[in-house]
Amino acid sequence: MKIAVDAMGGDYAPRELVRGAVAALQKQEGLEILLVGRPEELAAELKACGWEGAQGIRIVPTQDVIAMEENPGLALRRKKDASVVVAARLVKEGEAAAFVSAGNTGAAMGAALFQLGRIKGVARPAIASPFPTARGLCLLLDAGANAEARPVYLAQFAYMGAVYAEKVWGIPNPRVGLLNIGSEPEKGNELSREAYRLLARAKINFVGNVEGRELPAGVVDVIICDGFVGNVILKLAEGLASALMERLKGELEAEFRTRLGAALALPAFRRFKKGLDYQEYGGAPLLGVNGVCIIGHGSSRARAIENAIGAAVAAVKEEVVAKIREKMLDFAEG
Repeated sequence: MKIAVDAMGGDYAPRELVRGAVAALQKQEGLEILLVGRPEELAAELKACGWEGAQGIRIVPTQDVIAMEENPGLALRRKKDASVVVAARLVKEGEAAAFVSAGNTGAAMGAALFQLGRIKGVARPAIASPFPTARGLCLLLDAGANAEARPVYLAQFAYMGAVYAEKVWGIPNPRVGLLNIGSEPEKGNELSREAYRLLARAKINFVGNVEGRELPAGVVDVIICDGFVGNVILKLAEGLASALMERLKGELEAEFRTRLGAALALPAFRRFKKGLDYQEYGGAPLLGVNGVCIIGHGSSRARAIENAIGAAVAAVKEEVVAKIREKMLDFAEG
């Protein structure tokens, strides 16, 4: 299986992208990585990590790069051979089964939409991001692709999220909830109320509204909201987790007794921290496009890239795109 990697995208490109690709190759058989970017820089990074001339990695040369701060629309029009565009094109042309990018999110979404197109019946693609909870992971979508949404978008997000949670995460009949300010069907704004009515008759396991305080408890497997709210939730959770870990570390180091207790509990603390680390989940699939696209965090390091490639492989193996196509027929009939 060939996975294209936008090797120039992200805060730590290309070094961490190359190292993540090498790590993924060492763990997965039958995998080939197409590193898209500036060949001189990529060759130097491959040499630095001892992979020069080895099998399993091919450099696809291109010089253009879309920076994190660039306007996605303008950049995509001006840089038609940017690394992220070429990575998406490789999927379109059948040279790769999926592509991964940790660069400019808007550019990655635009490249995927322009090169791959939408699945028939999908009004808007959505970023589906793993969200750590007390019971494991919840899939949150939309995580930022659509700042404004319509009720039909949210209903379609629910169908797509249910497919991903079931096929990739292996959750049978995943519980789907609608993020809202109360549990009653008539709570919330017009968007929430109309979306509830659509979801109530959907052919999925819709369990109703879920309040923000319930989300970390893991009461659902898939949570639906518009991209503005979803992105705020993810960034708030990320910042809160970091602040809590720092606060806890400070308290444990405050005196001898707590330092001793912390030393004894160190393995548990490491497991806890690992469960909250976005690097462990790698990236978020862009669901609704005609191909597998995994969008990584801009500050992704090698571990996150390795896991993002793993997520791409899993989505391809489980035929997520084909399964979403089938599910959208249920949506149309509903």
